[in-house]
Order: sequence, then C-alpha cells, then structure tokens
Amino acid sequence: MDRSIALIGFGEAGSTFAGAGDWSAQARAFDILPARRDDMAELGITACDSAAEALAGASLVLSLVTADAAPLVAQEVAPLLGEGALFCDMNSVAPGTKRAAARAIAAGKGRYVDVAVLAPVNPARMKVPLLVSGPDAAEAQAALEAVGFTHVRTVGADVGRASAIKLVRSVMVKGLEALTAEMMMAAHAEGVADEVLASLDASEKTTSWASRADYNLDRMLVHGRRRAAEMDEAAQMLRSLGIAPRMTENTVAWQQALGELGLVPPPEGFEAKLAAAVKAGVAAGVFKGEN
Repeated sequence: MDRSIALIGFGEAGSTFAGAGDWSAQARAFDILPARRDDMAELGITACDSAAEALAGASLVLSLVTADAAPLVAQEVAPLLGEGALFCDMNSVAPGTKRAAARAIAAGKGRYVDVAVLAPVNPARMKVPLLVSGPDAAEAQAALEAVGFTHVRTVGADVGRASAIKLVRSVMVKGLEALTAEMMMAAHAEGVADEVLASLDASEKTTSWASRADYNLDRMLVHGRRRAAEMDEAAQMLRSLGIAPRMTENTVAWQQALGELGLVPPPEGFEAKLAAAVKAGVAAGVFKGEN
C-alpha cells in the first residue's frame, strides 16, 4: 500500500479540502454523481469510476458523503479497504450510527476512525477544527495533520465520542439558532426588535457554560411550573402573530417537566442536579433514562 489519499464523496467538503490541500500527486476521488468528476480533474485529483478504483492502495480514506448515505458507504467500502487503511468517517451522524459503521469496517482489513467536523468547511478549509476518536485516533490525527489539517484533536479511544461532542454541542448551537428565528419573527411582527435586542444585551453576562448550565437547571427545577405558564402565554402570542411556536412549545414541556420533579432546593452543582433530575424523572415516568 502506498501513502495515497482517497476521497469518497466530492461535494462541498470533499472539493473544499481537495482544493486547499496539496494532494494532486497522491489523491483519488469517487462520487456517485458523474458530473463531479470534472471538478476533481480541475483540482488535479484523479477521478475514479468506482469506489474500488479510488480505494486501491489508499492508506488514508476520507468519507465525506451525505448523512443518510454514510452507513451504507461504510458497509460497501469495508471489503475494498487495504490492510490497515484508516477510514475517517467525517460525516455528521449520531454516535450509534458511527459505532455501527465501525463494526462494518472491522469486518474488513481497514481501521475505522470517528471524525467530527466542528465548523463549516468554508471559509475554514484545512483550518477547520476536527475531533478524532477511536482505537486508532492518534495515528489518524498524525495522518490528517500530515495532509494539511491544522486543528486536529484526539478526544478518546471510543468510537462515537467525537460525534457525541459535536451533536450534543449542536443541540445548543442549532437550538439557539432556531430560538433566534422564532424570537426575531415575533419581535419583528410586534415592531419591538430594537428594544428586545437591547434588553438582551443589557442582561448578558460573561459566565462559563458550566456556570450557566448550573444556573439554568436551578431556575427550571425551582421555578419550572411558573415559567412553563409564562412560556405557554408566549406560545399563544406567537400563534396570534401567525408564527408556529415550535421551540416555545417544547420549552413549556421541559420547564413543566423539571418543575414538577419537586427537587427544591436543588443539589449543588450541575452534575448533582442532573443526576437527581434523571433519577426523579425516570421514577415519575416524566422522561426516559435509557440510551
């Protein structure tokens, strides 16, 4: 096996990385869309007619397909990987999906690596932050850095850990984006956007997320039922404005659920609060505790 690179999938991520890295002499690529082969050629990448052709002799494989296609790709390429080839699954899928893909790769000669891409590939390109996990994470980090990635960090030997960090973080990041859309639509409809944003600026405090999480959980456990009632009124307001309260309705449910647990006063620290809430919630049938 040589030191060549294979890219499976040549959409935005694949083409961006290929264009940013000096790979023309050692990279091959395959995409199910034949039209993308012209893009490969323009970037000096050898365009292949099949995954088998792209993978032949590759020591480093970057899987950059759509989320729904990621598990099937792992199954299909497993018997095509060379001895010891590093299969870096860089797709945004759940930890369980990555563990299933790892089992598929383990049935062949390759080695599976869970890679989480933590930011948009443009404009970061090769500077995009990557988290790597799995039994061969350290070697994969070295291989990724050798081809030009500059912000790679190993986060453990368990497949799924890197993806878990990314997706749990996305619950907050994407959730805040959705909340922003819901809030701003209502603020715009009522003509109060400037005042709402100024009020948020005035109340913003520079605190760590650990402290913020502890505080938010405390408020929900102590005042959840009252806050649920307030947010129910907010949901009614949104409906009256013709805005679907998708985020707000679920805020009502979470506030009500935690407020009804009766953990007053709550224990100190967010870990103790979470442990107590999960225990009480499972016992009360409020929410499931299993994975």
